[in-house]
Amino acid sequence: MELKKMLHGARFFTVMSAFLIAALCVPVQAARVKDVADIAGVRSNKLVGYGLVVGLAGTGDQTTQAPFTVQSLKNMLQQLGVTVPPNVNPQLKNVAAVAVHAEIPPFTKPGQMIDVTVSSIGNAKSIRGGALLVTPLKGVDGQTYAIAQGNLIVGGFGVEAGDGSKLTVNVPSAGNIPNGAQIEREVPSAFVTSDTLQLDLKKPDFTTAQRLADRINETLGPETAIPMDGASVRIMAALDTQSKIALASTIENMEFQPGRGPARVIINSRTGTVVIGEGVRIFPSAVSHGSLVVSVSEDFEVSQPGAFAGGQTVVTPESAIEVEEETNPMFVFDPGVTLDELVRAVNQVGASPADLVAILEALERAGSLQAQLVVI
Repeated sequence: MELKKMLHGARFFTVMSAFLIAALCVPVQAARVKDVADIAGVRSNKLVGYGLVVGLAGTGDQTTQAPFTVQSLKNMLQQLGVTVPPNVNPQLKNVAAVAVHAEIPPFTKPGQMIDVTVSSIGNAKSIRGGALLVTPLKGVDGQTYAIAQGNLIVGGFGVEAGDGSKLTVNVPSAGNIPNGAQIEREVPSAFVTSDTLQLDLKKPDFTTAQRLADRINETLGPETAIPMDGASVRIMAALDTQSKIALASTIENMEFQPGRGPARVIINSRTGTVVIGEGVRIFPSAVSHGSLVVSVSEDFEVSQPGAFAGGQTVVTPESAIEVEEETNPMFVFDPGVTLDELVRAVNQVGASPADLVAILEALERAGSLQAQLVVI
């Protein structure tokens, strides 16, 4: 078993070493501006609404536990000219109260269609086969920006037998409606009214911001772009929308070399995944890797008396405990050890991913790891 673990660990680090060596040998590639930065004001917006799904096959809300479903249905019927007496409480099984949410892309115009997601907020068992009635979708400002309606597509389903047994596949209480909402109001954008373009870096970095501004000034002329801070670069632009769109198209397709991120070692404590960044360095240190193997075995001996001794047969257990310590060599890290040398050294002692995590934590506590250790 121990040999199998060592072989598995060696195979893991051999593959990891080959991958890292190949990654370090590849020259740094330039990145497009659109891949590392977003244009300020060009963003999507969230919409949410409350509605009713009807036409369910007896899998809707139980009105005794979800009274808001009946209240919503009464309000809707009243708006349509149907008055339900106050003392009448319909026992509905084919109606479910749902929350509807969607995301409206930037520059979407009235009349265009977007997808919506519908989720039950009551105790409906399933909304499969139902239809969403007209539902206004509002933004955080309380304004209605879209109207949703349509037949639901639900990937999950559930069945239940008379004896109480049931089977559920995926989630039958949520679904979506492709092109289920029509835009009614355009979201205003600062992109049209501003005389500047602002690029916001997805990963703030002072070096990246300066290099981006230098690349733009090199192409479009000096003082066209000014780095505002480590996350934003401001670019002078005309108020003419056509010229601004042409400028944005030119800039987002430019290529430049972003700055390298800080040295980090990322450890996923749940899966055992370890990712070591390129800039990781090790200060002078010595590491010894070893472990104890404890084996406990138990045999049984039978004590059989003679034929005329008058005794009884007795079974006595005999236990044996053996402790064996693996002999693994100590390896020394010289000043400025690189990532490749670190992986090779750990690979030589046949360490598993869990052992690598322990070694990295010990190096970090000893102050020998020149990197940020991040455990997720």
